[in-house]
Amino acid sequence: MGDKKDISTTLYSNKLDIKKFERLLRNNDQGYKFFWFEAIMRLIPSKVEEFTFEDVINEMIWEAWKTVTHYHLRLGHTVNGNAENFLEHAIRILYECVKDDLNNKAPSREQLMRFVQKYDDKLQVDKQHLTDYVPYRLIKPFVEKEGKEYIDRKCYKRFISYLNGFSKMNNKFFYDIIDAELDLQKKIRINVEWREFMIQNHAVIMGWIQYNKAQFIQDRNPGVPGVMYKVSPEDEDDKRRLGNARTLWKMTVELTGKSLYEIYTGNTLEIDKFDLDHFVPRSYISNDELWNLTPMSKNLNSSKNNRLPAKGFMKEFIRYQYYLYTLIFNNIDSLQAKSLMNQFEKCERHNLNAIWASEKLYIAGNSQTQFSNILEENLDMVYESAKLQEYDIWEM
Repeated sequence: MGDKKDISTTLYSNKLDIKKFERLLRNNDQGYKFFWFEAIMRLIPSKVEEFTFEDVINEMIWEAWKTVTHYHLRLGHTVNGNAENFLEHAIRILYECVKDDLNNKAPSREQLMRFVQKYDDKLQVDKQHLTDYVPYRLIKPFVEKEGKEYIDRKCYKRFISYLNGFSKMNNKFFYDIIDAELDLQKKIRINVEWREFMIQNHAVIMGWIQYNKAQFIQDRNPGVPGVMYKVSPEDEDDKRRLGNARTLWKMTVELTGKSLYEIYTGNTLEIDKFDLDHFVPRSYISNDELWNLTPMSKNLNSSKNNRLPAKGFMKEFIRYQYYLYTLIFNNIDSLQAKSLMNQFEKCERHNLNAIWASEKLYIAGNSQTQFSNILEENLDMVYESAKLQEYDIWEM
């Protein structure tokens, strides 16, 4: 993904120390800075001038919820399969508490915040750990010179005392920490000029945070495709490009007179009332490739949701894919087959981007054995990789 983005050449202020601001996201081990800073950026546009540590942590849980529960990405290290990252650990605890209530659906922000309040006692340990250093480490660059650290990691308690007692003049730090008896009730107050700067440059700063966060998460989830889109997902309407693929499947009915059916049940499908299912969930694969799509009833697709089908379905999935292949590439001299080929070519932009598929799978002359072996080899790698990311298995 290239070098980490530098915003010092993008943003400018003759009043504020932008060079120190640019160093805020450096030196991350667990990635807390990204989520803490992003939470603050999301809270800033509100009229509230001060936020408790707990306000910020609750916002972090909302930010990272889909990343952990829907995309199954790790935020930090694991030991014996358990998350050591306190934010990820808190989310996993909360998810176990609420998953039956959610019924495989994503919660709204308001619903999730109600769950956070309801199960707050189970989250307190992780929340408390997040208050230990994160709020202070983010503003650490403001007491350092470039390339030199004044505060040793072994002296963080002294550093925190220093920050809590420091008289911050001339907006030296972009936020102050207001002390309280309970750590979670300590408050962050954004200094006035920094607040104005961050609101004016909100989109640029958010993009900078998300770019660096995506790079961090990609490093902790090697081999997982499309991390950038999962950290900053597209709108649902923008990301699903299934129109041409859907038309292709519908045209097979017109060509053969045979109804579509779903591989999971064998049931026939009405030509105007079917979905295209991603065999390996789209949340993992991050694309709409034709080789991963199969017709499915809307109700059953909703039931399958964001889960991997049991591997026993793969054989029938591949068989139905070969059926589509033969209609496109066999008997290409007939007018109907030519029409199907024309529609297949319309899928190139959004549904035919994998090089192995375009150069080996979707070429004339493949026997059923050749086609099946090529598809199975590549599909199986993606399937097993998604399984390692702890996607639930759907048995139907």
